[in-house]
Amino acid sequence: MPDIVGQRWLTGRSDPFFMLSGPPVTTTVNAEQLLERFLAANPRQRRSLLSQVLQRSAELRPLIPGQLDRLDATSDDWAAGLLIQLLVADDDGLTQTFRERYSEGWLAVTSASGIDYAPLQRALVDQQFEEADRLTSEHLRQLAGEAAVQRGYVYYSEVPPIASVDLESIDRLWVMYSQGRFGFSVQIRLLRSLNGRWDQLWPRLGWKQGGVWTRYPRSFTWSLEAPEGHLPLVNQLRGVRLMDALLSHPGLQQRVSA
Repeated sequence: MPDIVGQRWLTGRSDPFFMLSGPPVTTTVNAEQLLERFLAANPRQRRSLLSQVLQRSAELRPLIPGQLDRLDATSDDWAAGLLIQLLVADDDGLTQTFRERYSEGWLAVTSASGIDYAPLQRALVDQQFEEADRLTSEHLRQLAGEAAVQRGYVYYSEVPPIASVDLESIDRLWVMYSQGRFGFSVQIRLLRSLNGRWDQLWPRLGWKQGGVWTRYPRSFTWSLEAPEGHLPLVNQLRGVRLMDALLSHPGLQQRVSA
């Protein structure tokens, strides 16, 4: 399994912007207190606690199953996704019990088209991001219709009829198991921050550098060290219209505006 820590991205965050108010968390705080504080923290505080949670994962793992029972499986809070990834990091009884109990995945997702998102959720839990991206592309073709499945790609005109619940499910899974770094909704927020400048979005996502499109698959980064919004991928060689149709879908727009 890939390194859950994503060390180079997570370490060295001593900037005051990420400091918590009140006394700092130290090893004098027991594992249960650290876990409770992490789950109760606001997004900025949670980022500052992240490295300590990862460093003390061995202490936290036995506490995670009980915490998961208290969390909302219909949300997409990436804190729950992180705890699940910590829980399955070792091949032991804790992992086996979790996988048996949640064979279809912990996060509750639905499909108006009868698509089984369990394989996608398992790939994301295990940080198999390349496989998760492949499954996402496959699901988008299925949602677009038989013609898209047969030709092997989606036309932009096939995106609007896709049920919102399916795009929301895919997006929630990516957000949940990427510490909030990946997903269509993340890409929408980045595009908005760039005032709709597609030419600025591509390098921001790491999809284009120096005017050259990133070569698939070996030049993409299949880990949490990737740029924010790097995944899931959409084939930009066919132009901006497909990506625009996808990110403009009312279901995804509503998620960002909520």
